[in-house]
Amino acid sequence: MGFGAVPYPLDPLSKGEIEDTVAVVRKAKGDVFFNVVSLHEPRKAEMTAWLSSPQSAPRPARIADVVVVARDGKVYDGLVRLSDLSIISWEHMEGVQPIITLEELIAVEHACREDPNVIEQCVLSGVARDEMHKVYCDPWTIGYDERFGSTVRLQQALMYYRPDPDACQYQYPLDFCPIYDANKGKIIHIDIPKIRRPLRKDLPQLNYHHLAIEKQGGYRKDLKPINITQPEGVSFTMKGREIEWQNWKMHIGFNYREGIVLNNITFNDKGNVRPIFYRMSLAEMVVPYGNPEHPHQRKHAFDLGEYGAGYMTNSLSLGCDCKGSIHYLDADFPARDGTIRHIKNAVCIHEEDDGILFKHSDFRDDSTIVTRARKLIIQQIFTAANYEYAIQWVFHQDGTIQPDIRLTGILNTYVMNPGEDTHGWGTQVHTGVNAHNHQHLFCLRIDPNIDGSARNTVFAVDAVPSAAPVGSPENFYGNGFYARRTRLETAAQAMTDYDGSTSRSWDICNESSLHPHSGKPASYKLVSREVPGLMAKEGSLVWKRAGFARHAVHVTKYADDQLWPAGRHVPQTSGEPSRGLPEWIGDGSASVADEDIVLWHTFGVTHFPAPEDFPVMPAEPITLLLRPRNFFSCNPVMDVPPSYSVTPSQVAASKQGAMDLTDRVSKLAFVDGQDQAAAAAPSCCSKL
Repeated sequence: MGFGAVPYPLDPLSKGEIEDTVAVVRKAKGDVFFNVVSLHEPRKAEMTAWLSSPQSAPRPARIADVVVVARDGKVYDGLVRLSDLSIISWEHMEGVQPIITLEELIAVEHACREDPNVIEQCVLSGVARDEMHKVYCDPWTIGYDERFGSTVRLQQALMYYRPDPDACQYQYPLDFCPIYDANKGKIIHIDIPKIRRPLRKDLPQLNYHHLAIEKQGGYRKDLKPINITQPEGVSFTMKGREIEWQNWKMHIGFNYREGIVLNNITFNDKGNVRPIFYRMSLAEMVVPYGNPEHPHQRKHAFDLGEYGAGYMTNSLSLGCDCKGSIHYLDADFPARDGTIRHIKNAVCIHEEDDGILFKHSDFRDDSTIVTRARKLIIQQIFTAANYEYAIQWVFHQDGTIQPDIRLTGILNTYVMNPGEDTHGWGTQVHTGVNAHNHQHLFCLRIDPNIDGSARNTVFAVDAVPSAAPVGSPENFYGNGFYARRTRLETAAQAMTDYDGSTSRSWDICNESSLHPHSGKPASYKLVSREVPGLMAKEGSLVWKRAGFARHAVHVTKYADDQLWPAGRHVPQTSGEPSRGLPEWIGDGSASVADEDIVLWHTFGVTHFPAPEDFPVMPAEPITLLLRPRNFFSCNPVMDVPPSYSVTPSQVAASKQGAMDLTDRVSKLAFVDGQDQAAAAAPSCCSKL
């Protein structure tokens, strides 16, 4: 809750609010399955009015967003006003399937083990009938399959075998794919490949847990402990779900779909609280696989829209997932039967040292200053079947925001016959184990409020050489270059891609707030270089379904409830028409310059698997920056206390009056002989 008994308007629904909503719906609509009970966010106009005058403006109402599946399979969207527990909206949604719940995912494996046709395929693959307890599956959304359409609620089962409970199932994939009907609770079809690939039980086991490593010789013995301590406590404060740290202030929300949602992000610039972003979230992602063999074309999971980053989030552990002095936020969600599923420690918040913030030494007089940086991290980790995603929102003291994703977990694998050619669609990462090429494409939703104005404009900025030829008066020596700024006027023009040859970036500007020195508008620059294009061809199934992935940047005019770029209900969409961003953009004629806008940025990685990624992946980082430009009057971190600072006059006076806040815990790693004197040095710059 936000403050006392009255929740902050953007706080997630409490346990009690979810229970009240479930009771209201049950009483009015009977026995239904609850796929979603979540905060229906206040209208932006109402929320901004309240933020500007919380004492006098009306407080936004608390409303629950509800999605249920009736016993007959019909899907309903509803809204419940919590002040009087009344249903204010209820709509039958034809031809769509809502997000898949944890209970539905768990049911698939049980159904596969009991189904006689699945058992028969297991026997044909080399699994004995009495070994069905050793058969596992990763339940996946089916994506879209034209044979079944969108009116039947389906999942596909990616099948595996475990010779013993501790074995890595991804080393023993099976070659067929059952299809599960959630409404019937049974397997309705099995996709069998034209070329059969029997289970390969004879392979030596490769595993990643401690028992396996001990059998292989044990762990490294040369690692000494590294401790992170903050003896005086953390430097941030929390009031409900609002956090303040190093001039930053924001609200930390959390929902079933996006996970962490950050609202009302401001920066205190020497007493002037300056709004920067109204709302930021990781709004969608898609993982398209590159093997065209049926049924692998269906493998392009929308992990947020089809499963939910909130629903799949981990309960984080102190000293393990998060190290140091940690503050946690819990999460409550409805189970499918309407009971409460509580996730302890769903979000962790902590600080880390971040190396040098700035430094300068003058060779003329040995004056120097060195200031160390720290950063604030707001993190969640969610598991999507085989993959783990560590989502970090990193805030820096200089006003930079750094969304950072660490990708780990296990490759999705498929069985190979001895000597089989992968045809370039994958890599044999272990004997008989094929890991297909794929991409991880994330969509960041940025609702800017640069310097307090909802009217913002995006510019594409390219580093280009002068057009004037060598020898010309304008560019006689040929070395001139500049930043070419292209004002993105319409939604169509704003559909832009990354260009590494020009180091393209994008400026989000308040054109009415000009810098007193540069004369340029207050801006936040999107710097993102890990921006692979969607590899699937135009007109392909994933191209139609994941319209947000067609370009690196889209810009739309703001509209309430346009939150998710692949649409509200993602499972089993055909992409005809394309939902989400393509339908919002339409013909692209809408003006997006000097308007209330949303910038959508797709970034990620193209993954060609390698043996080093198996049986578990070392974390692969994917990062980008939102940096202030022409926003602050000068370097905004000059007031961060330095580790050491001495001026030319203080050097001349034998360093009298130098500022010395050197970390006295730091010490030399090896001390012997002449290093003894250095070990006793009083400051980081004593060598001068």
